[in-house]
Parts: sequence; C-alpha cells; structure tokens
Amino acid sequence: MKRDDTAARTRSKPLRVALVLKTAEGGRWTLPHVDELRARGHEVVAVLPPGSEGRLRKALHDRGVDVVQSAFDFRFRPALKTLTGLLGLRRQLKTVAPDVLHYHLYASALACRIAALGLDVAKVHMVPGPLFLESPLIRQVERLLCRLDDVTIGGSEHIATLYRAMGLSPERTPAIPYGVDTDDFTPPSPAHRAAARDALCAGDDTFVVCMVAYVYAPKRLTHRGRGVKGHDVLLEAWQEFVRDRPDAKLVMLGGGFDAAGAAHKRELLERFDVTGDPTIEWHDSALDVRDCYAAADLSVSPSLSENHGAAVEAAAMGVPSIVSDAGALPEVVDPASGWCVPADDPPALLGALRRAHADFLTGALKRRGELARDRAERLFAQRPAARAVADVLEKAVG
Repeated sequence: MKRDDTAARTRSKPLRVALVLKTAEGGRWTLPHVDELRARGHEVVAVLPPGSEGRLRKALHDRGVDVVQSAFDFRFRPALKTLTGLLGLRRQLKTVAPDVLHYHLYASALACRIAALGLDVAKVHMVPGPLFLESPLIRQVERLLCRLDDVTIGGSEHIATLYRAMGLSPERTPAIPYGVDTDDFTPPSPAHRAAARDALCAGDDTFVVCMVAYVYAPKRLTHRGRGVKGHDVLLEAWQEFVRDRPDAKLVMLGGGFDAAGAAHKRELLERFDVTGDPTIEWHDSALDVRDCYAAADLSVSPSLSENHGAAVEAAAMGVPSIVSDAGALPEVVDPASGWCVPADDPPALLGALRRAHADFLTGALKRRGELARDRAERLFAQRPAARAVADVLEKAVG
C-alpha cells in the first residue's frame, strides 16, 4: 500500500491509538502493529478483558504499553450486565480519548461500534478471519453495522472482497495480511532439520507431514457439527494414504482452544483411533513450533474456514503446503509452491498427498519449498504489512 501526502502530514502529529481486543491471550499478531506505531512516535493504549493473565497482556506490559481493564467482558447476552458493561466501556474510551479506535475480532468490533457511537474518533476495524461472515444471519447484520467503521482492513484479499460485496468501497476496504515474521521463521539449517527429525525418529527417507492448528469445537451458526480446522478431513485422508506408505509420519500440533475444543479433540482421537496409529503423533503444544516445520516435508491446512492460517508460517520456513480452497488459503500457494484442493473433500486431499509424496521421492518437493519461501517474503512479510496498517491508521485521522 502506498503512503500518500495525507498520511505523511498526519504522521508529523503524534496520535493516540486505542487498541481493543476481546482476548488477552490471543491476538499477538497485533504486536507488530503496536511496535510500528510506537516507532513512529504514536502512543498506544490497549483495552483488554478484565484479568491479570494472558500472553498478549504480558507482551504489551513488557513493551511498556498501558493496558486498560475493559469494563465490558465482550460477551453479548440479553442482560442488564451487557448494557452496563458497554456504558462502562464508553466512559473508558472517553477517558482514553484516542484519535483512532483500532479493533480486531468480531465481538470487539460490535462493542467498539456501540460504545463509540457519537464520539469524535476514527474507527478502524481489522478483520483476521471470515468465519463470522459465513453465517447468513451475522452477514446480514454486518452488512448494516460495517458502515459504522471508517475503514475496514481485510486481513486478506478474500475478506476485503466480502466487505466490498456488502457495498463498501475499495478505498474503505484495503487488504493487508497479518503476515509472518520472515526473520524469525526461516528455512532450517541442516543441523536444525536433522535434530528435529531425529526427535521424531524420522530418517531421511521418511515422508513427514505436519498440521499446525488449534482444535475448535463446532460452532452453532457456521459449519454446524464440524470443527472448522478440518482435522477430521485430514485424518480420514491419512488413514487411506498410509495403507501403502506405512513408513510415513503425520505430526499434528495443537490442543483444544478451550474446554469445548479439548472435548472435540478427544472425540477425534477416539473416532480415528489416533493413539493406536503409529504413523500419527498429536501434541497439544510445543516449546517452539518452528521445530515442527523444520522436521516437515509438507504442511497441510484442510480448513473449512480460514484466513491465511499456518500455511504462511510453513511457507516462510520453506515447507510447501496443501491447502483447502476455504477462505483466503488459496492466496498462500500457487501451482509451483503447493496444492489447493476443495474443502471438506478427503479423496481430493488424498490425491494431493500422493502427488506431494511423488515429488518427495523425486526431490522436486524441495524446490516447491524454496518457491514457497520466496512467495512468503514477497507477499506475507510482517514488517511491510505492519507499516501498511500504520499508514491506514494515520490516514484515517487525516
């Protein structure tokens, strides 16, 4: 995104930016935006749910960013507590007196739109995923409410296109990825790769596939009865794939996002007899997710709904991907760097696994990984993406 004269003029005056999120644990993809804004001399105040824990809260504290305990818990229920919470949030926003109100995640957007009605503040909504727009009911409501935002930043071209289809202009709907730190996520050294594969007892001729994703419980309003990350789709395809390739290995990394997600994971473990399958390792977490990518020959993102997801991390580390055609995942790969298959189609995923394995045997898969890394650097690098977001916030005030 090009910077224009308005943004340049605005930057000469330090801004006060209120960052509002419904979570103090997730949302760390906002930190590069915070760092870029502060590097430009702007002040950032974060408004997070009440509490003392959370990785995002700690990261902000470590940076010296002021964190306000939100008077609203970001839970919309038909109760007096919801109204009093929103009024309390409105008073807090008046006290913070930001030039720009910047919010991510849908509950945060609803709260900010209501609490800031009539306030003289620029409102910028950045959308990290399309899931809520896949509910017909929510989409109809959002068609009206999105007009309360001055700018809606799509975290992908896919999301920006959805908002333009609701009537917003291209000028109000820039597309900027959250991106990946291409300095932190880099192709592994031979020693790192060897150590990571040794930890899996995987030899040079072992085809290692990884899937990195939290397990989310089925949502009531979207994809009813199904976990949106597509773990079941991959497990079904994998059972067929390893009938002829019992030496292959699938590494799944990600526990339940919450208690309901953990229960859904237990159901998947039982349904697919994962604990009895020697070709599958499923871990809740890892000290460093890069070790998983370092060991992998291929990454799979079989989601039913997704923005760019883990596929950008895999690409940055030189790992090619199979992605579904859900949401913005097709933006991450091209025919030279990976494969895109229909969502919720185990036979199609099985076919792509077989093609990737054939490339592994010939050595062509390594070249796909190099091209995936090049694509990540060109399209999804975090630093230029953070600069583009800061430009939008400055321009919104101008």
